[in-house]
Amino acid sequence: MGRFKLVSNFKPAGDQPKAIEALTQGVLAGKKRQTLLGVTGSGKTFTMANVIERLNKPTLILSPNKVLAAQLYAEFKQFFPENAVEYFISYYDYYQPEAYIPQTDTYIEKDSAVNEHIDKLRLKATTSLTARKDVIVVASVSCIYNIGSPDSFREMRIYVKKGAEMTRAQLSGRLIKIQYHRDEMEFTSGRFRLRGPNVDIMTPYSQNALRIEIAGKTVAHIYEIHPVTGNVLAELEEAWIYPAKHFVATDEDTYNAIEQIRRDLALRHAELINMGKEMEAYRLKQRTEYDIEMLLQAGFCSGIENYSRYMDGRKAGERPSCLLDYFKRYDDFLMMVDESHVALPQVRGMFNGDRARKQMLVDFGFRLPSALDNRPLTFDEFESLLPSTVFVSATPGPYELTVCGNDIVEQVIRPTGLVDPKVILHPTAGQIDHLVDKINEHKEKGERTLVLALTKKTAEDLSAYFTEKNIKTRYLHSDIESLDRVEILKEFRQGKFDVLVGINLLREGIDIPQVGLVAILGADNEGFLRNTTTLIQISGRAARNAGGEVILYADRKTDSIKYALNEMNRRRKLQEAYNKEHHITPKTIQKTEVEIKEFEQQAKTSAFGILSETLPVPTLKNIKSVEKDIEEQMRQAADALNFELAAELRDRLFEIRQMSVKDGKKK
Repeated sequence: MGRFKLVSNFKPAGDQPKAIEALTQGVLAGKKRQTLLGVTGSGKTFTMANVIERLNKPTLILSPNKVLAAQLYAEFKQFFPENAVEYFISYYDYYQPEAYIPQTDTYIEKDSAVNEHIDKLRLKATTSLTARKDVIVVASVSCIYNIGSPDSFREMRIYVKKGAEMTRAQLSGRLIKIQYHRDEMEFTSGRFRLRGPNVDIMTPYSQNALRIEIAGKTVAHIYEIHPVTGNVLAELEEAWIYPAKHFVATDEDTYNAIEQIRRDLALRHAELINMGKEMEAYRLKQRTEYDIEMLLQAGFCSGIENYSRYMDGRKAGERPSCLLDYFKRYDDFLMMVDESHVALPQVRGMFNGDRARKQMLVDFGFRLPSALDNRPLTFDEFESLLPSTVFVSATPGPYELTVCGNDIVEQVIRPTGLVDPKVILHPTAGQIDHLVDKINEHKEKGERTLVLALTKKTAEDLSAYFTEKNIKTRYLHSDIESLDRVEILKEFRQGKFDVLVGINLLREGIDIPQVGLVAILGADNEGFLRNTTTLIQISGRAARNAGGEVILYADRKTDSIKYALNEMNRRRKLQEAYNKEHHITPKTIQKTEVEIKEFEQQAKTSAFGILSETLPVPTLKNIKSVEKDIEEQMRQAADALNFELAAELRDRLFEIRQMSVKDGKKK
């Protein structure tokens, strides 16, 4: 089996050696669920990498969103340069699912923009899982969605060996069956072309192309070639060609599927007629028969995933295949869930939302009931597929605490020596004057402040008040335009203002060592914005600064405040005792400049720098041009794995398109 080799200039420090040993021994002892409770800045990712190396198991790392997944992917690629570190997230730059709103009789057709680069990475991930053993896949929660059968994906691959019997026509036919398209003009991902005795194939999971040279009925040579120049890079003795799409099926499976679709269509059509839904019955018949014709002629149709149950031979209600099924070929593998307190509730909620939308499509004749089986896993199904699993979080949720019991490994000591910030509880009387004094105190030390308010109006009023007091301040909430939000965060990172006031800055991913003060107004208002998890997480924003400080403005100690204070005090005592014993002086993290430069480099590659400066104001004359520019920038941002920016550009694109529609109506 291929060995996982961790490459790093650092050695485990602080609590990391103890955590690595405990988690490793736990898995070896057969423990199915463990939790790594690691405080902010304690190097949880490095611990995860060391556990993978020691256990030497293929690993799936689940992340709650694309941004965090991209960060983890970059880190693990650096940790394991000799192994297959892959990336599997949703391949949509933007996505509007098919839906029907009966109240207004509105049918919304599926609208999406597929990012070809991400699609290639997804196919590369499943290809590696099929061909290799030393694989780490970093995935978002979308990996629990239906992607077709791994058995069909593996069965449909083409094996080509030098000297084997195969004609050019046979190879072309087999390529078409696994969703490759012949294109003599444009040689891009998932396409092949014929050049004399050669068949050139641009596989979607590789940077280079394949050239199969066929002499008569025999494979004479197999080359790896440059896709642009056509220059030969290497000669191969054999090659596997994997499908260009995840949803593939043999001729026999397709034929059987079509027969079953026809039978179910007849049954559902009769059922709708008996219910007095003639229009719905007619609609379903027309749409489904068109899809059947496309399957017969091309082996593929738009929305083929809605028929995947037939292709896979599944029964009604039986769960679909997902990325986890690709790991089944291994005798054993490892699962890690990063930020589990966020990721697991997302997994739990995906099924119900998807089901409600599709049920409307089925009820009103837009889809056969089989569409209900093109879905994400239920939480019970997800749980049943989990191997030995490590949940990773600074604030584990109720599920982790329940299933792990005593198998919770703490990583409280930071290698940097930094301790949890001190938390001050201050009454609400005179809170603003007190806060102004504290802001100025930290400002004199060159530090910045995060202030959390409860309402948008309060955030705006506070920002105006601080500005009057000669404190450079900006506010941030959901009413701020998407691109302006990105710009505000960028300027805060760069130190162009001293105070950022927001509602729920926890979600913004702000980890800036210069933040020396976090102030939480209305800390005793129990709820989502002021629960234990939120209080601990947002307090951690000051944990990267040696002089970090947190102020909770409250008139009473709620249960959430009591637990958060007790937990942070407990951690800080352990950290201070460790520093004293090992003669460590905490120092503020100094890597911010590197992070900012990297952020700006990504911005340049995705045209971020021109968004607010040179992008023209949309008018009737230039709106189409502006729309095209933004769409191109969105694709560049997504290709650069800068998904935060891509999402903002997507929002701006929607705004521009709405303007275009309104202007058209005015005309």
